Amino acid sequence: MGVSGLISTIRGRWRTIIIVAVAVPLLLLSFYTWLALHGDYSSGYRSGTLQKFSRKGWLCKTEEGELWQSVVSNVAPTIWYFTVREEAVARALDTMVGRPVRLHYTEHRGIPTSCFGDTPYYVDSVSALTE
Repeated sequence: MGVSGLISTIRGRWRTIIIVAVAVPLLLLSFYTWLALHGDYSSGYRSGTLQKFSRKGWLCKTEEGELWQSVVSNVAPTIWYFTVREEAVARALDTMVGRPVRLHYTEHRGIPTSCFGDTPYYVDSVSALTE
């Protein structure tokens, strides 16, 4: 084997090492993101008055909302922030601003980027409450 054969072998090995060094972390990050989005930490219901619902973001547009929860009158309400990923739920919430609602949510912790939403709480259904 001559010098040119040796250089060709070294280039081939470095190319393989670089491909593996880039591909393996990308695959692991993709799997982790999928797991964080599909495995919920908790789920439940919240009720209150839908105070705000908007589409936010510079690069990744997400649907974000605020629910005002008040237990007793004349006491400052607790504001609960949430994200919506489903278009049908977003359309329903858009018409309910200022009204009392009941929301079902799932909590997903450890999502690595805000492109999936600003909060770990993802609302997947909504129903209007009578006043």
